[in-house]
Amino acid sequence: MEYQFKTNINCSGCIAKIAPFINANKGIQKWKVDTSNPAKILIIETENLSGDEVRQIVETAGFKAEAVNEK
Repeated sequence: MEYQFKTNINCSGCIAKIAPFINANKGIQKWKVDTSNPAKILIIETENLSGDEVRQIVETAGFKAEAVNEK
């Protein structure tokens, strides 16, 4: 399952801040943030987490996450 979220993760400093939260979750296989996209799209690949669980991880790290789509 791939989730995409519109976020306020703007720069490499933001990515460094959120990385420990995402990397600590073994359910997340792959992730990246497109900071060149005006919507700052976070893409998460997971097999066992729901979109709400992923959003909670992002918000716990102090960032906003608005679901864009689910594949």
